[in-house]
Amino acid sequence: MKLRWRRLLAAFSLATAMAVLPTATAAATADTAPTSGWNDFSCRPSAQHPRPVVLVHGTFGNRIDNWLVLAPYLVERGYCVFSLDYGMLPGETLFGGLGPIADSAQQLSDFTNQVLAATHATKVDMVGHSQGGMMPRYYLKFLGGAAKVNTLVGLAPDSHGTTLLGLTKLLPYFPGAEAYLNDHTPGLTDQVAGSDFIQKLNAGGDTVPGVHYTVISTVYDEVVTPYTSQALSGPDVRNVLLQNLCPVDVSAHVAIGTIDRIAFHEAANALDPAHATATTCLSAFS
Repeated sequence: MKLRWRRLLAAFSLATAMAVLPTATAAATADTAPTSGWNDFSCRPSAQHPRPVVLVHGTFGNRIDNWLVLAPYLVERGYCVFSLDYGMLPGETLFGGLGPIADSAQQLSDFTNQVLAATHATKVDMVGHSQGGMMPRYYLKFLGGAAKVNTLVGLAPDSHGTTLLGLTKLLPYFPGAEAYLNDHTPGLTDQVAGSDFIQKLNAGGDTVPGVHYTVISTVYDEVVTPYTSQALSGPDVRNVLLQNLCPVDVSAHVAIGTIDRIAFHEAANALDPAHATATTCLSAFS
């Protein structure tokens, strides 16, 4: 039985890692990778883009690897862009999003304060991938973030948790497996649909007043399942399906947050709706 639940743990971790680890660069080079002009704390927002953008990586991601395409994309469009590491377990320096999500939200709060102080802005916008699109909602709802965030864009966020294709439903059949995950990778078990964290996050409604929400999903998501669970309910919410923008876009969970310029164009529209342009298949080349 011990061997069986270890195999389940390995499968659980592999499925999550394969879904959220960016493939554009080796994780071992994360600390030395060029940042293409982002995380420049001397950056001052322009009149056209007065709010800095905070990028929030997904599970097993980090502040560099998740954003090798989107960060330069936004910098080129005149934004001050910042990204953080969060949820790294003791001794870990490469893979984030594994610690308790409530603790990660506090780290996001601290980082946001740092960005606001450096840029002299009054609010930020946020774009998050997977857990990074869901975790900020805890910050907004419970840690005072609603007063400091104008817009939250979620790229394939696990807004209401995920079944990971039903894999997590096996946990009760393997004694010790769930306890092991809770002890060692609480950032994973917090994301399971129906967890205490997910129930607390969504109790009383998905949104808080004063924040603009956009969720961008793909029908090919193999991690946050069903993909329809990513949508938010409430005022000032826009739920977007990638295939309604470009029917031939086949991006799955990883690609929508790491390389898909069609999704990024729509995210940019959400950040600056006054100057939004139609997102189509041709947005992949803009």
